[in-house]
Amino acid sequence: MKLRSWLATCSSSSRAATAADATVPLSLDRSSDGGTSSSSDSLGGATTSSSSSSSSSSSSRATSSSSSIESNLSLQTLPSVPSLQTLTTDSLHVSVSHNLLHALSPPCLLPVASLVLHGKLLYAACGHEIHVYDVSNASAGGEISHVDAFNVRASSSGSVKSVAFCGGRVFTAHQDSKIRVWQVGAAEGRHGLVATLPTVGDRLRRFMLPKNYVTVRRHRKQLWIEHADAVSALAASDGIVYSVSWDKTLKSWRGGGNSGSDLRCLESVRAHHDAVNAVVVAAGGTVYTGSADGRIRVWARQAGEERHSLVATLEKHRSAVNALALTGDGSVLFSGACDRSILVWEREDSANHMAVTGALRGHAKAILCLTSVADLLLSGSADRTVRIWRRGAEGRYCCLAVLEGHRKPVKSLAAVSGGDGLVTVFSGSLDGEIRVWRVLVSSVDKGRSGSC
Repeated sequence: MKLRSWLATCSSSSRAATAADATVPLSLDRSSDGGTSSSSDSLGGATTSSSSSSSSSSSSRATSSSSSIESNLSLQTLPSVPSLQTLTTDSLHVSVSHNLLHALSPPCLLPVASLVLHGKLLYAACGHEIHVYDVSNASAGGEISHVDAFNVRASSSGSVKSVAFCGGRVFTAHQDSKIRVWQVGAAEGRHGLVATLPTVGDRLRRFMLPKNYVTVRRHRKQLWIEHADAVSALAASDGIVYSVSWDKTLKSWRGGGNSGSDLRCLESVRAHHDAVNAVVVAAGGTVYTGSADGRIRVWARQAGEERHSLVATLEKHRSAVNALALTGDGSVLFSGACDRSILVWEREDSANHMAVTGALRGHAKAILCLTSVADLLLSGSADRTVRIWRRGAEGRYCCLAVLEGHRKPVKSLAAVSGGDGLVTVFSGSLDGEIRVWRVLVSSVDKGRSGSC
């Protein structure tokens, strides 16, 4: 099964060979191996921490000491990549406090594979179901209400892997290789199924011509508009929905309009040599895909072209890439993998792609999810913790806090900034629990030079 395959990838030994250059355009094929995993776990209850300018130094030293073993394990797998987490809250002149606001358990109690915020609503993909919560009062510790649940009876569709929004509709990626499109009713606020991608009309337009068929495995062909395996992630930008799959492909779909008839597959690209696990899109339309082959690939439309072409292949991870995240301006890319490291990629002035600048270390096991909000990066791991990172001067980073309490690996993250350093964090784990955290990052002395 694919789940066993994914777990094997994250627990097998890391590659012995030295990693290639950070940026390798159009590199040759390579067999993929998994990363290593640590036997040490971290489990704690809901925590509340607060630091002042004087006390944050000791707190930072304690955090650094407790994570030194994990950092060393990560450093062993990527010895050529320098560590960037050299700053402390004291050097940033900030104090950090965090506390647990809510612990939600959806009725299905299945793994939370995806958490996505859309306005005041939180969409949680739990098993084959999607649950919707009103979180408008969450940051103030107010009530979180369950407002809808859909795809509840369609267990044959398999688990929901990802949720995205485009053209006023909700797109969900499923284990059965389909993408389902949902519309919210104006009156009752319930989600109704609009279409399943690829649509029947799209199939009828193409099924007659032999050139529209591709070989997906031995003695089996299907239309190129169809995914041949689980759809693992979705991203949307400028009316286009991008999907990636364990079938190693990247597809783009028209997502705008008011009817299901305009939902067509625009292109399909053989993106990687192994399952594709993650996709993100920058504001300019550049697409990044992360795969179990350990690579991140960069795709863009050249001037006058309608199809995406490969711009660069980013190689540094030694195991499966599980998660990607971009800063708001798209200038920094973060990638998380089974090698316990979060790599930081920044755009080179001399090129139109990213180059690795260093790694964020501290997690004891595989990185499973990443999200960026305001000036913070959040990472969730198989070690059952969430870490909060902040960039300081000269591209250096500080681990502001570690959120502990989940009983199973943290598979999904979402966050929203409330201004004045306030961030509300939603974390979902494989035991079906969703935790809601309040994180406050405040300046200790705004007048001091060098403060962020």
